[in-house]
Amino acid sequence: PDTPQSMSDGSVEEGAAVADEVMAALERNGVSFVGLPGKKDAKKEGSGRGGRLQLPSTVRIDIPASNPGRAALKVWEELVNVLRKDGADPAAAFVHRKKVQHAEKNIRDAFMALYRGLELLKKFSSLNIKAFTKILKKFVKVSEQQRATDLFSQKVKTSSFSTSDKVLQLSDEVESLFLKHFAGNDRMVAMKYLNPQQRKSTHMITFLAGLFTGTFVSLFIIYTILAHASGIFASAGDTAYKELVYHVFSMFALISLHCFLYGCNLFMWKSTRINQNFIFDFMPNTALTHRDAFLMSAFIMCTVVTALVINLFLIDAGVSYPNAVPGALIVLSAGVLFCPFNVFYRSTRYCFMRIMRNIIFSPFYKVLMADFFMADQLTSQVPLLRHMEFAACYFMAGSFRANPYETCTNSQQYKHLAYVISFLPYYWRAMQCLRSYLEEHDVDQLAHAGKYMSAMVAAAVRFKYKATPTPFWVWMVLISSTGTTAYQLYWDFVKDWGFFTPKSKNLWLRDDLILKNKFTYYVSMMLNLVLRLSWTKSVMKIPINKNETRLLDFFRASLEIIRRGQWNFYRMENEHLNNVGKFRAVKTVPLPFQELEMY
Repeated sequence: PDTPQSMSDGSVEEGAAVADEVMAALERNGVSFVGLPGKKDAKKEGSGRGGRLQLPSTVRIDIPASNPGRAALKVWEELVNVLRKDGADPAAAFVHRKKVQHAEKNIRDAFMALYRGLELLKKFSSLNIKAFTKILKKFVKVSEQQRATDLFSQKVKTSSFSTSDKVLQLSDEVESLFLKHFAGNDRMVAMKYLNPQQRKSTHMITFLAGLFTGTFVSLFIIYTILAHASGIFASAGDTAYKELVYHVFSMFALISLHCFLYGCNLFMWKSTRINQNFIFDFMPNTALTHRDAFLMSAFIMCTVVTALVINLFLIDAGVSYPNAVPGALIVLSAGVLFCPFNVFYRSTRYCFMRIMRNIIFSPFYKVLMADFFMADQLTSQVPLLRHMEFAACYFMAGSFRANPYETCTNSQQYKHLAYVISFLPYYWRAMQCLRSYLEEHDVDQLAHAGKYMSAMVAAAVRFKYKATPTPFWVWMVLISSTGTTAYQLYWDFVKDWGFFTPKSKNLWLRDDLILKNKFTYYVSMMLNLVLRLSWTKSVMKIPINKNETRLLDFFRASLEIIRRGQWNFYRMENEHLNNVGKFRAVKTVPLPFQELEMY
């Protein structure tokens, strides 16, 4: 039987063979390795393995502790190695199985990044050849000097970037190695990772989006007629029902509106050739299209209005606990979100939950483009979080049994939690900026964090004014909110959208614009300015009843989401044109190995 030592030796030999194979393939294509013995040195050594490349005898898996899970794993390993008797021997150190999985994923990502870079090199070469061909044709047409054109054409055709096949050879080598070690010799599986293709859109998605939209409109008309006939929304109607419907309907309506506007963003990005999947580092075969976003928006609204109609029928029939229907809708929505089966856009749902985890546990996770983009969306969804707070309190406290909705609204803990929720998205975003500053040492990140901290201060002052509406706090609201709004507008226009570029050929804009009509940019700037001033409603005493106040609050929340929708387009346009986030086309993936020093 094999002893553990022999099994370990076999694993080391197998790993060394794979490493030798990779480096030999790279060396055949002109890649040299600094600090490792070459073929001539290896032959002089006269070892049993001849001219094969040798790796250091003590190499340890090294995964950077870039998140809480990896940090805890590293602490556990160190603790186990300290307690082991053979902990002094680096070769016998304990390595957790999870760490090996991380290392394998890092190596796979490195292969994918290398293959992606080689594909970009091939496209760059072909585009340059085509560009030279078109330039020469234009030169012949203008100057009528065919002989000079033939000379230039011959130079181009014999140049290294046109005749060299090293990139093709190296690409084939990477593909074969990935096929062997990461795809089980299944080419279809390998190409899903190395060269994912855009998912083909079908007319069924368009049909379903139209079907759910028409169903929603019909059901909403039915619900409006039934509610008016029963008088439930009259001034003397059921207050608890109106509160519940307002919060549940607003919660799902705001989510649906955001999905719809994201679909509009996807459509505009596609129309203007902005590659958002490349910028967000999404897989093309699983990324959402604008039709998918429209379908999700229509399905959400169709489902929530269906639940409200059923709830109203149950109330008229005198059924016990009819208000449990909206609660069942919330539970069903959570079940769909966490569903482990490959239905209802599982890859998108899992990506959303992973991004939300990174946001909630900021600054412990590395900030990616998708992370801070989603965190910015949350800063516009503070009313949604407040609605979720009321719904959770209402159903978890069992208030739907006797309808005492005041249990939540009059609770002091509820009011304190509402205050925390109001500035929580700004706190997450500020922590992301601080994490980016620690990694990049960019002073702009500190200034960016200051924008969100000023928003937290303004929110706290407005809450204090709501509790004690005195003239002093009115002035404090005006001063703090005006300063925050000016800060936000500067960052929107100058940093995020790239406008007000000095000496730009487009007045108050930037030199490079994707939209042909410059008037659209000016209108968007004015709209952004007006919608940033929606906080003025908090200091205006408008004589309206409670139902009208609810409608006005919902309208303000919807306008903020619309403002965020237009912000999304110009932010991605600026990223596409100027790479303001300083991202690279090919990721640099460090290999998870570290050479140990022997004493």
